[in-house]
Amino acid sequence: MKISARNTLEGKILSIKEGPVSTEVVIETAAGEKLVSSITTTSAKTLGLKVGGKAYAIIKASNVMIGVDD
Repeated sequence: MKISARNTLEGKILSIKEGPVSTEVVIETAAGEKLVSSITTTSAKTLGLKVGGKAYAIIKASNVMIGVDD
């Protein structure tokens, strides 16, 4: 797999919540971090995602927001 994104995290699919239009996918990295992505249901089916399977979280963003508590 060759991609232009610099932030690619390999993990295991923990859960898939399929909706009529979008599907929520939760991936856990080897470090125990959990990442949640919302993709189209068509894409989820095309990728053949399965709970327990290997997947990559690919992060490509021009902005990253930071927040703090008051």
